[in-house]
Amino acid sequence: MATVEEYAAPGVYDPPSYAQAVKVTGARTILFVSGQVAYDDDGEPAHGRDFAAQARSVFRALQAQVEAGGGTLRDIVKLTTYLTDIRYRTELIPIREEFFGPKTPAATQVAVSALGRPEWLIEIEAIAVL
Repeated sequence: MATVEEYAAPGVYDPPSYAQAVKVTGARTILFVSGQVAYDDDGEPAHGRDFAAQARSVFRALQAQVEAGGGTLRDIVKLTTYLTDIRYRTELIPIREEFFGPKTPAATQVAVSALGRPEWLIEIEAIAVL
């Protein structure tokens, strides 16, 4: 069983919403989850331009991918979030908390000019350690 320890180095700000660093020891399996977007059942973009619905769909897809690999959301040690508009970050926080609680694992969030399809507003990739 892997041990996951979140921390911030002395003298480095420890934000309340994500871990500055994550140390994993005793791991046997590492899952690298590709960027997840909101797909419908036919593989087309889902939820139109509804950011909240897309974000929940993305987190459910991440959860499904990690569970299919034998883990849980608690096994995710790194998230990278891509937003097509950085203003979505305030809407993202409470949705992310629905899945991870008030503090996520190590995380990076960036604004990009576009994703693979113009309808997509958010994409998240993850690393999980089991």
